[in-house]
Amino acid sequence: MVLMIVFDLHKKTATYSDYLKTPEGAKYQLIGGEIIEMPSPTLYHQRIVTRLSRKIGNFILDNSLGEVFVAPLDVYFSDIETYQPDIFVLLNESLSKMKAKNVEGAPDLIVEVLSPSTAFYDLNHKKSIYEKFGVKEYWIVDQDLKTIELLENENGKYFKVSEFIATDILQSKLFQDLKIQLLEVF
Repeated sequence: MVLMIVFDLHKKTATYSDYLKTPEGAKYQLIGGEIIEMPSPTLYHQRIVTRLSRKIGNFILDNSLGEVFVAPLDVYFSDIETYQPDIFVLLNESLSKMKAKNVEGAPDLIVEVLSPSTAFYDLNHKKSIYEKFGVKEYWIVDQDLKTIELLENENGKYFKVSEFIATDILQSKLFQDLKIQLLEVF
């Protein structure tokens, strides 16, 4: 099956309205005005996403702090930047960002699990957009090294708080009582 996305060829960049023409449920992201198809993740990638989202989700729900989401769900940052983070959290004060079909604006936490097809974007362009739009914490999960790098946004700039290895217990400033034994994730 050949997928055809139709938009004005004279445009230099694709926009959100062009992005909306992609098939529902497909793994596309609008990165810097380019519609990029993301291949299906590996089983190990999804195992990490599932385990982390369960641990984060249980904590958020048990403490009535907000909502936790997993891909595919669009997070709209601008007319040329719409992503599907692996995991993201909206705290109660951010729940107004939820719309019928997407989330508009920065989640409080974004977790991306690196894979060969997404690592370049996750570590560069998307990271700069998350930083610029005020994502409070960004967790970068390296499934090969079995590490999680925790970045905190201070005044529009990310600072590395810590890098946790598989034998560590992850603790977050955003969720001070959340403790994740990473041996249970990797």
